[in-house]
Formats: sequence, structure tokens, C-alpha cells
Amino acid sequence: MFCVRSLRLFRSPHRVFLSHCHWRKFCSFSQDNDPGSWESMEGLSRCPANFAPLSPITFLERAAKVCRDRTSVVYGSLEYNWGETHQRCLKLASALTHLGISRGDVVATLLPNVPAMYEVHFAVPMAGAILCTLNSRLDAAMVSVLLEHSQAKVLFVDYQLLEVARGALNLLGKKARELPTLVLVTDSDCPSTFDITSVSYEYERLLADGHSSFDIVRPHSEWDPVSINYTSGTTSRPKGVVYSHRGAYLNSLATVLLSRMDLFPVYLWNVPMFHCNGWCLPWGVASQLGINICVRKVSPKSIFDNIAQHKVTHMGGAPTVLNMIVNSALADRKPLNQKVVVMTGGSPPPPQVLDKMEEIGFSICHLYGLTETYGPGIFCAWRPEWDLLPQEDRSKMKARQGVPHVALEEIDVKDPASMESVPSDGKTMGEVMFRGNTVMSGYFRDLKATEEAFRDGWFRSGDLAVKHSDGYIEVKDRLKDIIISGGENISSVEVETVLYSHPAILEAAVVARPDDHWGQTPCAFVKLKEGSDVNAQAIINFCRDHLPHYMAPKTVLFEDIPKTSTGKIQKYVLRKKAEALASLSRSQGCDKL
Repeated sequence: MFCVRSLRLFRSPHRVFLSHCHWRKFCSFSQDNDPGSWESMEGLSRCPANFAPLSPITFLERAAKVCRDRTSVVYGSLEYNWGETHQRCLKLASALTHLGISRGDVVATLLPNVPAMYEVHFAVPMAGAILCTLNSRLDAAMVSVLLEHSQAKVLFVDYQLLEVARGALNLLGKKARELPTLVLVTDSDCPSTFDITSVSYEYERLLADGHSSFDIVRPHSEWDPVSINYTSGTTSRPKGVVYSHRGAYLNSLATVLLSRMDLFPVYLWNVPMFHCNGWCLPWGVASQLGINICVRKVSPKSIFDNIAQHKVTHMGGAPTVLNMIVNSALADRKPLNQKVVVMTGGSPPPPQVLDKMEEIGFSICHLYGLTETYGPGIFCAWRPEWDLLPQEDRSKMKARQGVPHVALEEIDVKDPASMESVPSDGKTMGEVMFRGNTVMSGYFRDLKATEEAFRDGWFRSGDLAVKHSDGYIEVKDRLKDIIISGGENISSVEVETVLYSHPAILEAAVVARPDDHWGQTPCAFVKLKEGSDVNAQAIINFCRDHLPHYMAPKTVLFEDIPKTSTGKIQKYVLRKKAEALASLSRSQGCDKL
């Protein structure tokens, strides 16, 4: 019997760990597959020669041994090799222990994609601590909330975010809680007039005080926590998702495989490392002895410039980043001299955007997952025979989320009430559910939410999808985003796909607007391309020409579309705006479907 209640994160005032005995109870092994049952077999022995807890920090140790002099990190004119990165991480881990950090303590960051952010992904777990990468675009109030919840003892903060951090600590201080130690991260762009005298520790000075002979604090168990990732808050208050050393190790390798990342890749850091630990690729790139191109800010020009300068082979980005690229000015672009694999996910990408990316010369790898699945868990595994399909059909295939990666035990699309699998007909919607080694350990300090998420032995994603006859799944909507109009379910994603095919539309999002007669009707928020001029009725008519009439928006509003820092559209903000509108039936009379 699957036992969620045993998934507890036990804490001393500043430490968190998972009891090994509770881990054994959590798994509820049968006699046949109990790890202890092999002990009764004659001649077998589990020992250091054949067993070590899986941990992503070993990727760095291997890189330093195998390719010590190969470049590891590039940031502007700054460059390190794997030997230097390894030494720096050891010294930083040592320095953290001098600050009082010990096994199970939480160390937080408020950093963009700079080298320090890459280094803490190894140095913090090397010190036996748990890394908590906070969204660098949060305001002081939310940072304060997350620092309090995580009980972080150290906070690494970028110089551009120092005032946000100070504001957060001021709010935290009013609650009479012990404040985390602040470590300031600067770089060559930091103004010479910048005052750092009020900060107790500066990153490079702190690191210099550490010892490169530091003895790594290795996990007792693979299931020891390696990081806490707070969800993006697109639907509700953020929750702390706990990753284990085992899960991070496996998902790192799985993401490398699904992205077709060979040895010695050059990876451009567009995806924030604070988001799902950068899809586990800080560790994954190290496993492939690659080069990390760190960038503080992402723009189409910087993407093309870095590809040309560093011969980038791989990068990632949300669909909004891809949309930014395909709509970029020709003056910002440079020809691609080699194929660049682009991993995209976070929300279903419009097929039109994927087509345009491939026309430019990028090779798209479509991923799907959640913070709770260490980022990528499913990918559209491309089949050679699909290359022979007409363009429109290829685009539809590419837009599917696909199949589980090699480290995930199982995915399914189920009726959330009966837990029966939906038929593989490409029509019947159900909830996407996961289980396997790359599903989170649980929500930090929130057993009730953990139990609900793992009810019936599956992780419930809250996403609605269909299952095709070939086993590939296709996400249709968030459970909260489905529009029910006159008893019919309308997928906001399908409506958005049509809107993106309109030549004047740059961005689009569809939510439900309350309606006294129909219950709900589709409400479209649209941002037009620069220089375009089209009215709401023309867009409605366009949708009615390409969709069943009941699915076409009844309302079109023109405005900028709010997004999270990782590029996800904040539909909860748009839902509030739509709910604030008067019922369409009251304000305009009943519209004919």
C-alpha cells in the first residue's frame, strides 16, 4: 500500500532531513523487492565498491578529473575551466561551513544567471545544505515570505537586487526571527560607486577564505533533500517543492538524453536557474563536460550574438521566448551556422511559433513538466516517419507533449474522480498524472498539500490532456483554465492556437468570462504586433472561421499580457479581470453560439 503520510520532512530548528526508516516505510517494499532481501542471498555484499548514494555533485567531480582544463563557464570576458570551477565550489562549500552552515540547513539565493548562481548548485549541497533558489523578480514582500517559510540561514543576493533583499530582511526582522546572513554577489558590471560597506560578506572574498581541500559532506541517503523550489505562483500561493539527490541526478541525465546533448555541448542559459534548478541542467551540462554560457538578461539580440560567438549547441526557453525570437527585428538576427537545439516548455507552444523557429534554423525539442517533476518529465519523441508528413501535420505532431523520459516510471491521463485511464482516442480529456523517481519528495512543511498531490498513488498535475492512439499525450488546458460554455468544454489552448495564426497578433491568452446565460464564454486578451491595426470584431470573425462557433471568443481585449519571470502567462490575473466584467448576456444580450 502506498503510504503518503510517511513522507515527512523532519526538522530541528534549522535542519531538514528524511528519516531512512520512513523512506523504507514510504516505499512499502514487498518481500521480493525489499532492498534487504538480497542480504539473504549467499555471496552478495553491498559496500563502497558497488554502492554510493546518487548525487548530482559527482558530475562536477568527474568533470574536474576528466576535463580539468576544458572551459566550464563563460560570462562576458570571464572564463573558468572545470578544474577552477571545482576548486571554487569546494572553497565556497568550506566557507559556508565557516558561516555555521551544516547538514540540512537551507541556503537561499536571489540571483540571475551569473557564474555564482551556477556554482551554488554544487557548493551548497557539497556543504550538506539544501539550495533554495528564489525567483529573482519577486518583490520584497514575497521574498520575505519565502525566506521565513524556508528558514534560510544564508542569502546570496546579486548587487542589482540588494535593495529588494534589504526590504525583505526588514520585513522579516519585524517578526522577531533570526535573519539570514547576507552575501553580496558583484561582477565587472557593478558600478565602482556601489557601496558594499554595509554588507557583512562579499562573494569573492568569502570564497577566498574557504579551503580547496574541503571534505565534501555527502548525503547519507539518495533521498536526502538537495533543493527547494518554490512554485511560480501562476495559480496560487507558491509552495516549496523538495528535490532529492537521487531525483536530481536522474532527471539531469534524462534531460540530457531527451535534448540529444552529446559530449562537450555549449549551453546558453536563457532558462532561469531559479526555475526548477534550471531544468536540472546546471548538473546535466557538467555530466556532459560542456560549456555554460551565463547571461544576466535575455533578448533576441543577445541570443543570436551568443550563438554566433560561442557556437552554442543547446538552449532553452518558454514559448514566450520563442515568440520573441521569431518576431525579432532582422537587424538583431544572425545566421545560424549550425543547428541549435531549443528545449521549450512551461505552456503549450503555438504550432505556428514552432514552425517559424525551425524556418530560422533551430531544432525544437518540446518538453512538458512541472516544478513538482523536476521540470521536464515528458517530451515529444520525434519519429523519423513524421518527416514525410505534410507541414501542417508535422506541426501538430511537434506540438504534442509526448511520452515520459527514461527516468520517469509512468505517466497517464486519468479521470480524476474514478482514476480510470481515458481512452486513447485523442478526444477524451482527463488529468495528467505522474509517478516515478523524478517526482518531488513533497511540499516543504506542508504535509496536507503533499497528501492531496499524491492521492491514490499518483502525482496529480492539474493539467488536462488527451491521449492519442500512439500513446502520446497532448495537453489541452489547466484544470482551472478550461471554459465551460453551455455545457461544452472549451480548451483555451485550442482557441489561443487559432489566435496565434492571425497575422496581426503577437501574443494571446484566453480565459473564461462569466455569463448569466451560457455560464462562461471565452474572453481573449490580445497584444498586436507593432504597426498592426485590427479590431475586436475582426478577430472574433477570424476565430469563427477557424473554430466551431461556440469556441470563438465573445470578448476581445487589447493589452499587454502579464507573465511570470519564467515566461508563463499569469492567467489568474486575467481571470480576475474577466470576472470583473459584467456578464456578457446582461451587458449585450444573449449572443448566439
